[in-house]
Amino acid sequence: MAHRTIGRCPVCNDDLEVRRLECVNCGTAVEGRFVQSRFDRLSPEQQEFVEVFLLSRGNIKEVERVLGISYPTVRNRLDAVLEAMGHKVERDSGGERRAQILAALDRGEITAAEAIKMLKG
Repeated sequence: MAHRTIGRCPVCNDDLEVRRLECVNCGTAVEGRFVQSRFDRLSPEQQEFVEVFLLSRGNIKEVERVLGISYPTVRNRLDAVLEAMGHKVERDSGGERRAQILAALDRGEITAAEAIKMLKG
């Protein structure tokens, strides 16, 4: 039984390096130092998120619906994926707060008047 490759060390969380590749059909093996892709650095949960994001063609509303999570959670997971892939992510705390308020409004947790008041304050 084949196991899924992991991209991060389970002890220190540093990058892992592939040293051997072998053909499952004929057994031919190639040995050396192989670099994994940025996607190999993602946890299984992050890989699932990326798959849903791509299947939704980047439509955050659809990602929210499929995964049953809020807009801010989608944004946080997307930022975490980008960071895991080695990209710098700048956090926009004001924009995040605005997104949380609008998501609460969209879910019917607050009224339009409450949302306006919160956005102004």
